[in-house]
Amino acid sequence: MRRRDVIMLAGGAAAWPLAAGAQQPGGPVIGYLAMQAIAARPHYLAEFRKGLATEGFVEGQNVTIEYRSADGRPERLPDLAADLVRRQVAVIASAGGPQAALAAKRATETIPLVFASGGDPVQLGLVPSINRPGGNLTGLYYLLTELVEKRLALLHELVPSAKRVAVLVNPTNPGEADPTVRNTSAAGSALGLQVHVFKAGTTDEIDTAFASMADGRPDALFVAPDSFLNSQRTHLLRLAARHALPASYFSRDFVEAGGLMSYGPNLAEQQRQLGVYVGRILKGEKPGDLPVVQPTSFELVINLKTAKSLGLDVPPTLLARAEEVIE
Repeated sequence: MRRRDVIMLAGGAAAWPLAAGAQQPGGPVIGYLAMQAIAARPHYLAEFRKGLATEGFVEGQNVTIEYRSADGRPERLPDLAADLVRRQVAVIASAGGPQAALAAKRATETIPLVFASGGDPVQLGLVPSINRPGGNLTGLYYLLTELVEKRLALLHELVPSAKRVAVLVNPTNPGEADPTVRNTSAAGSALGLQVHVFKAGTTDEIDTAFASMADGRPDALFVAPDSFLNSQRTHLLRLAARHALPASYFSRDFVEAGGLMSYGPNLAEQQRQLGVYVGRILKGEKPGDLPVVQPTSFELVINLKTAKSLGLDVPPTLLARAEEVIE
């Protein structure tokens, strides 16, 4: 059952000179900076290319894309961003969350940068304003940290007997981890839930966190928005299943792979807007005049098969509100 319709904002126009060396035989060069392995994001890249195509740019025909991936290791991002700057790309598309966006911002004050962030870009210091970001930056704000209260309420609705909720965050990504901790603590208190925070920034730390969870016997799991945790979704899903933990995720990618439920914007489709903004800048618009895009629709996705395996009866009212139910 699908009813997806993500509406994007549009922004003003002004001339923006392309970076030195951007005009080359194969057309301008785009730098694509990702946290996850490029091969792990085929659907994201497909949507990014669709966005570029709507602005008249086709990879391999009139534009070239230089891909750089940190492979889940945030410490690599500064060097990768610096490499793209040395390459004198025309635009940098930062698709690795706040960490990649901040690394790219520190690497250049002149090359246009289009970021994608689940955390508030104003609070992160990426831009001074959502409507008029100014400078060489604009991008997408997925509102993932703002949706924490809603996600926790949906998880509580699905598992009303839950009293203790484990919240898993990546401490190396404070831009999304810190507001998640604040918001889940406040929302949990209002719902009468005990919230316990577990931190994991590596695969080994994920294993350690789940071992600690087993000792505390939580009733449910809440996974914070984070590019690294997304890259580890297969591992996280395996551990959640092993410990029989009903879990809420920030991306439908988890649910399509066997996770219980997710709520948020369709992140793959949001990548199309990333491509659109890159294309518009290549055509001469100034990034600082393009408002930061925020999604206006969100999707609840539920895996009914997983719910049954956990012995959960999904309330009909919740099923009726789901964008998609996987059976």
